[in-house]
Amino acid sequence: MDAGTHRPASRGHWGWLYLVWAVLPLLAGLLLARYAGLEAPVQMQHAVKASSAALHSSSPLGLFLLQLLVLLLVAKGMGRLLQWFGQPAVIGEMAAGLMMGPLLFGSVFPQLQAALFPASSLGALGLISQLGVLMFLLVAGAELDLARLQGRRRFAIAVSHAGIAVPFLCGVLLAIWLYPAHGPAGVSFTSFALFIGISLSITAFPVLLRILADRGMTHSPLGQTAIACAALGDATAWCMLALIVAATQAAGWGAAGFSLACVTVFIGVMLGLVRPWFARQKIAAGREGAWLLGMLLLTLASALLTELLGIHALFGAFAAGVAASANVQLRELIISKVEPLAVTLLLPLFFAMTGLRLRADALQVSDLWLCLFVIAVASIGKLLGTFAAARSAGMQAQESLRLGMLMNTRGLMELIVLNLGYELGLLGDRLFAVLVVMALVTTAMTGPLLGWSERGRAKKS
Repeated sequence: MDAGTHRPASRGHWGWLYLVWAVLPLLAGLLLARYAGLEAPVQMQHAVKASSAALHSSSPLGLFLLQLLVLLLVAKGMGRLLQWFGQPAVIGEMAAGLMMGPLLFGSVFPQLQAALFPASSLGALGLISQLGVLMFLLVAGAELDLARLQGRRRFAIAVSHAGIAVPFLCGVLLAIWLYPAHGPAGVSFTSFALFIGISLSITAFPVLLRILADRGMTHSPLGQTAIACAALGDATAWCMLALIVAATQAAGWGAAGFSLACVTVFIGVMLGLVRPWFARQKIAAGREGAWLLGMLLLTLASALLTELLGIHALFGAFAAGVAASANVQLRELIISKVEPLAVTLLLPLFFAMTGLRLRADALQVSDLWLCLFVIAVASIGKLLGTFAAARSAGMQAQESLRLGMLMNTRGLMELIVLNLGYELGLLGDRLFAVLVVMALVTTAMTGPLLGWSERGRAKKS
């Protein structure tokens, strides 16, 4: 018989073969490992057990998985609860992240909160949450379909910019009153006032889309108008914020001028060259994965470039998304593939990091009135600016008021801006907490205010 041939063995023969050459050697090895060696000294046994327990308790991966599990369960649970009350799920997820910080969870269960979120784990948690924000801003930029402005361009420009300018002015006026008590040491009034102004001017375009979808208003005339205004307003506000951050971060007028010039060139290249190039491309069947990889690489490169230019990585990710929005196929690919990962898995980490930044003593009893006042100023600024411009452009009073209510939605975009200001040292702990509460309340107000206006219109009709 040749060496390369063999006779088929019977089933019983295969059983004996497996027993002799697989099972018995494995059992022999286990028995030898257990009983053939010498016993370690008692002190050494205790040391090994203690070190093993300490290793498992401080395992970075295990702790991160536990944090992620807890945060996802709490966030999704709160999202379902808020949906039951007629609110978008993202508001519940935002609230859940804030609850997990020292302000609430840490006040009730301080030891458990400290064990679940030790200071040593916050660095890695913060970096991963920033990655989630970058991916979310890529999706948010891709959702800015500027083609929706066709036929509404002049109206959208006037209304969206009025909805930015009026609350911006209100924010600067508010900063005059806030600066003596809440201006951080070493921060000039100009930087502080500009940031407060822009933080009151933000509209959360992605959250607005979900509110309109939940209420079946996406394809209504008001819904389309709100989408156009919010899209243009978001793009404008982020450009303004990029310029403000570049100016405040630079040391001296020469450095500030150079940073502003770099930001302007970057925006011009992304909108004038990269976006038209994307618009001319066709994604062949089966090449979606390569395009998605290329888009992620462009996002990371743009984020790195804007970080090196002295603004922030967030602007690069947002600009990459806006450039990609010119291609319908690529926009849908980003929304379908990137958004589920960012929104479902990574953003709850960002909400939690926002909550962990709120110190237990950040809000005082006296700050309740400050919260109410800031909410009133922010809401009046948005409502007044949007309503006045829309009414002057010929829109009916009732529809102009409802448009202002929609533009008052701040949501996640506001939290991103506030965290940026906190990282740059432009906000102190107390004012940061007050503005976070303002972001939640103004977003949660949108649904009830729309319902109230609809009931009022139904009564009149």
